[in-house]
Amino acid sequence: MAHPLKYAVVERERRYLLASLPESVTATREIVDRYLIGTRLRLREVHGPDGTVVRKLGHKVRLSDGPGEIACTSLYLDDAEWEVLAALPARTLRKKRHTVARDGWLVAVDEHEDGALVAEIDDGGEPSDRVPGWLDVVREVTSDEAWTGGGLAR
Repeated sequence: MAHPLKYAVVERERRYLLASLPESVTATREIVDRYLIGTRLRLREVHGPDGTVVRKLGHKVRLSDGPGEIACTSLYLDDAEWEVLAALPARTLRKKRHTVARDGWLVAVDEHEDGALVAEIDDGGEPSDRVPGWLDVVREVTSDEAWTGGGLAR
């Protein structure tokens, strides 16, 4: 029997509420997330700076008690698949995702409609507690459900 996470990518992310957007933004994308009610599924629509649109269906499974370690599986959708799934009831989250590349760090900073800035640092295979000194951190929110995408969606 295949391992249950055979097709998943494990993300180990830490999240930080920021007071300001850091310098050295290299790209900005518009993202609309639709968290399908009653499921662990998320529809994501990403609008790139060049006008491209990518649509995907994501499934997230927590590997620990908190939201910091998650197995993620994604399927890319065509227009017809998107239309069918987008009709399902969902809570929506709109944000701008700024990619910041600086001093060897690659950090995603989500700018929410209310102005809140949340930085995500992906630790990859090795958990860490290091944070770049140039991030204007207000507080860590990794374990706070209110600051997950699903928690912020309306």
